[in-house]
Amino acid sequence: MELLAVQLKQEEHCTIKDLARQHQVSARTIARDLALMRDQGMQIEADRGRGGGVRLDRNWGVGRMNLGYAEAVDLLISISVAEQMNSPMFLANLGSVRRQLVASFSPEKRARVNGLTSRILVGVTASTFVQASFASPPERVVRALHQAFVDQETLEIRYRREDGKTSERTIEPHFLLLKYPVWYVLAFDHLRRVPRTFRCDRILAAARTGTRFRLLPKGELLSSFEGNEHLS
Repeated sequence: MELLAVQLKQEEHCTIKDLARQHQVSARTIARDLALMRDQGMQIEADRGRGGGVRLDRNWGVGRMNLGYAEAVDLLISISVAEQMNSPMFLANLGSVRRQLVASFSPEKRARVNGLTSRILVGVTASTFVQASFASPPERVVRALHQAFVDQETLEIRYRREDGKTSERTIEPHFLLLKYPVWYVLAFDHLRRVPRTFRCDRILAAARTGTRFRLLPKGELLSSFEGNEHLS
């Protein structure tokens, strides 16, 4: 019903017949779902007459967004990045949104979220030289890296170096660093047995291992990257 509600809110005119065809269900199923949505308080409007459509009041839902834990964490991380970038635009209400989201968590989850956001770092904008070679990472890589970062799980990657050579690595994604628009993962590299930086858009493939790792102290890890030319 959530997808149906979003569609009704975004589209000007939907008939029950059209909705049934798009969702591959019967018209009776759509009518039943609409009745349930009305029972839940959604303001479903219907046009009378032959060929009439249904729609959801565009003003419905403000202040009623129900986010899952993972969605709320992603939103908080995005807010943390925006705040660290210190842009004067659109920041006025972010603090309030962040406080409301954090307040909805249990103390245990609140501590975990604070730990996650502290592992997101924002540096200066990437140089024009770095930006010239930047490309968005594949979505499947982003998903695997994101989950491994959140769950503190080692990640097997295929990585393309600056000289074009590729290698297979097992890494522990301890921190993420944004030097807009380029993301880096600050990780412990099992191959070299030392902390290394990896440009996320050079990760060609990534697979979670299911093996957890313990975070290195932030100061210890970051000190190993001082003067690292790969962060320029």
